Amino acid sequence: MEDRKRALVSRLLQYALIHQVLGIPYNKIVIRRTAEGKPYLECDKPNLELPNFNFNASHHGDFVAIASEPVCLVGLDVVSQTIPEKESVEEFIQSFSSYFSRLEWFNIINAGSSRQILCEFYRYWSVKEAFVKAIGAGVGHKLDTIEFHHKNWENIVVKVDGKELEDWRFWLLELEKDHVASIARGHPMYATSSYKTTLNRTQFNDEEYNLGLHLPNARFIFQKVEDLFPSNGTGRVPPC
Repeated sequence: MEDRKRALVSRLLQYALIHQVLGIPYNKIVIRRTAEGKPYLECDKPNLELPNFNFNASHHGDFVAIASEPVCLVGLDVVSQTIPEKESVEEFIQSFSSYFSRLEWFNIINAGSSRQILCEFYRYWSVKEAFVKAIGAGVGHKLDTIEFHHKNWENIVVKVDGKELEDWRFWLLELEKDHVASIARGHPMYATSSYKTTLNRTQFNDEEYNLGLHLPNARFIFQKVEDLFPSNGTGRVPPC
């Protein structure tokens, strides 16, 4: 039931975001999903100022969040750093070892105490998920081919199959109540084939793309659930 509530708030967030950013009435908003399950806005009239408007939502634990971008791909992942109840931290993370590169796994198991190991595990997991969600890939994507480098989780860099992707930026944000959120911002050319068909543009010259890549750093605005409902005259939220 708790997860169903979070999923409902996630859907409300998507409609509220699209209404606030693009000015589309709630009852005119149409959200579809790609074959891999990536949500996108179906729109016949592209916004020239926001040529690649796309969004990504995530929910886990006590938080539901959403992020959007006008040019770049965006991926978001929220994780509650839950302590396993029926097994040790070491036993819990071991079942996920195949999803990490050797370097990442070394950094995780050498992070310090059991609590520090668990937190480092969740941080790596979150940034990987943010990247995969940004490109529109499904759960079958090979996470061990994606390797993250960082300095105390600043200046985060990603390598895929050993090659650094220079046209990406990442943020890892510490939220309240032992939650973390990762945001990925990257080039549309990396989108999956099915996701590319939903984008208005996948090619940009360097100047155009860098304007989108280097927009102000990501930050969250906290809102109450009641703030997400349409006000009088804006229409109703379509049924799930």
